Amino acid sequence: MTVPTVKLNSGYEIPQLGFGVFLVPPAEAEKAVSEALEVGYRHIDTAAIYKNEEGVGAAIAKSGIPREELFITTKLWNDRQSGEQPHDAIRESLDKLGLEYVDLYLTHWPTPQRDTYSNAWQKLIEIRDAGLSRSIGVSNHLPEHLDRIVKDTGVVPAVDQIELHPAYQQADVLAWGEANGMKIESWGPLGQGKYPLFENPAVAAAAEAHGKTPAQVVIRWHLQRGFIVFPKSVRTERMAENFDVFGFELTAAEMDAITALDPGDGSGRVASHPSEVN
Repeated sequence: MTVPTVKLNSGYEIPQLGFGVFLVPPAEAEKAVSEALEVGYRHIDTAAIYKNEEGVGAAIAKSGIPREELFITTKLWNDRQSGEQPHDAIRESLDKLGLEYVDLYLTHWPTPQRDTYSNAWQKLIEIRDAGLSRSIGVSNHLPEHLDRIVKDTGVVPAVDQIELHPAYQQADVLAWGEANGMKIESWGPLGQGKYPLFENPAVAAAAEAHGKTPAQVVIRWHLQRGFIVFPKSVRTERMAENFDVFGFELTAAEMDAITALDPGDGSGRVASHPSEVN
């Protein structure tokens, strides 16, 4: 199965479906990523704070898959955004991953109380220009943060990786991305199991209609919206299920019914607000 790609403003292509390793314990990361690569995933999303970059790197090294066939993302943690620290951080991540470059490097949170995110973005531009990351982007940035870093540097992030699932779609960030050529990546795409998404009639009806699981339907919704998505699982059968989302298509009515699950008032958020993470 060939996963569709999305073209970034950097000119590079990113596989639209990837495998995330958030909360995958370091001791399990190598096995999980190895199994994901066997299933067919070629896009792996990790971060320094996950503390499993070594396991990801070991799986990559043992896979025998040519580097150019892989898309690897990692992220700069909040306490490394000041001064020249981002340069040290990316080199540490590359050492752990066993790579000469990553395909995408992100600032993890804007941490507005620290007021270091604009400096971090300037350093990521330097990291990109040094060839250590092919593309650069941000995570959890709101329009006010995006406006500032673009004003300060003139460079639009390739992506913003944000909490995004049917009950919480961040329309303001989506609109900013659409207007400025920035793609959206969905983290927590299934709501992290924190609300009964799979029991919702819109999701359940679509699953029944297509002979798919509710999780497959929601992942398909993300894909058809144009989002880049990377569900996480350490179970091989679930990895395979999450990957088997290209043989069907949701109807316009099914898409609209799932999109309508966002109440529009922000109450669907299940994780931290970017202004509160510092």
